[in-house]
Amino acid sequence: MTPEALAELHARCFTVPRPFSTGEFRDLLAAETCFLITCPQGFALGRATVDEAELLTLAVDPGHRRQGIGRALLADFEAEARRRGARRAYLEVAAGNAAARRLYAAAGYRDAGRRKAYYRDAGRQAEDAIVLDKPLITA
Repeated sequence: MTPEALAELHARCFTVPRPFSTGEFRDLLAAETCFLITCPQGFALGRATVDEAELLTLAVDPGHRRQGIGRALLADFEAEARRRGARRAYLEVAAGNAAARRLYAAAGYRDAGRRKAYYRDAGRQAEDAIVLDKPLITA
């Protein structure tokens, strides 16, 4: 997927947090630590540094949700993070995004913190970000 296609799909999927721009995708993809997992209906963008990975965003076309695509993208993100040496994965999710929170809980992610009023958008009430984490390598 091109940065333009990523930005277009991201804009169809998100208002909170605000969607990433084409330029933001271009810059992220140019970073050595970032990696992209794609399928025709969605993508997962992550980064791995030393022994930690962060899921930057996961987007599934609204017309193709609840078909296991998000679950598959998340599993592929984790596999690539492990391949890059990550022992733990982190992500943040809007407190009000119940569907995403269910997906992450089902995949074994646990609450690690809360960022109060993290997502701020003009004309909307600020929303908390829930920070989640999951061990990728078990002892």
